Amino acid sequence: MSVQIKTQGELPIIGNDDKIGILSQGMDNSELDNVIEIAGYSYDSIQDIFFSVMNPWQRSIGYCRLFDEAAAPLGMIIDCEPIKFEYNGKRWMIGFWKGQYDLVTGGEIGVYTGALDLKMPGFFTGTFYNCASDADLLQMSFILRKNGNILFTREGKHWWLTGFKLGEFSEPSELTMDINITLKNELMRDAFIAGLRKTGYSDNEFMINGNSVSFIFATPHSTQPITRTTSTDRIIQKKNELLCAKYREITKGFDNLQDKVSAIEKQAPELYQKIIKIGKAKPIFEIYETILVVIIVAAGTYLASRIILNEDK
Repeated sequence: MSVQIKTQGELPIIGNDDKIGILSQGMDNSELDNVIEIAGYSYDSIQDIFFSVMNPWQRSIGYCRLFDEAAAPLGMIIDCEPIKFEYNGKRWMIGFWKGQYDLVTGGEIGVYTGALDLKMPGFFTGTFYNCASDADLLQMSFILRKNGNILFTREGKHWWLTGFKLGEFSEPSELTMDINITLKNELMRDAFIAGLRKTGYSDNEFMINGNSVSFIFATPHSTQPITRTTSTDRIIQKKNELLCAKYREITKGFDNLQDKVSAIEKQAPELYQKIIKIGKAKPIFEIYETILVVIIVAAGTYLASRIILNEDK
């Protein structure tokens, strides 16, 4: 495996193709595999945030509603807002997320296109989406605010525009996203607006400027995952708050991420493991992949049984 060491701001970065990870002082090659667990993210030292790169391994995973259902049990208390519409013969889903991702506060915009519908009564009904191709990248931006104050901003032509602030604790209700998306043309813009309206946004909740649409994602208009309940949110968020407080206590004497991570690695190995698996990291997506396999197998079994029943008739 060829490894290149790059520097971005104050943070040394290890890159293997599009895989990027944090490197703390004194780390040797035997620890490289653990460091690359954060593959798919880079670091902005000016805003002190992690963000997703263009071609991380996550791009091969896609999206399914079950991912949102799995978030809370895995320690992520996040609001989600999927906007679905059809354009140019394809089904699209542009999703928005904000909240507490275990040890980080973050926000996301994801662009996906439809791939496979599954309808299994009593088990699962929904669509699996592919991550947008290079031809379907969109110019997007968002400002993540906490109680009205700016935490960070993100902008770019992307399929997955994200930002995650380490050690920051937030309730999803404290966060808002000022979102702007430029669609391909007027036809796509109108299709997206129709999706907003269908989700519950009124005309006075968004603005149009050419092919760009802007609005604030605050309280979700769509139905939230059934795994999000008042009691479970409270329990999981209490754990997340304690983790963030411990991180801040250990790192309060340091002014750059490299030194902070080194201190965490030495004093709180359990937190270090969470840092190198920041955001929607690989272990979570491995669980998602398992879920997908189970569903696909179940779908095949269900369809086969229907065929057999029809033949018997």
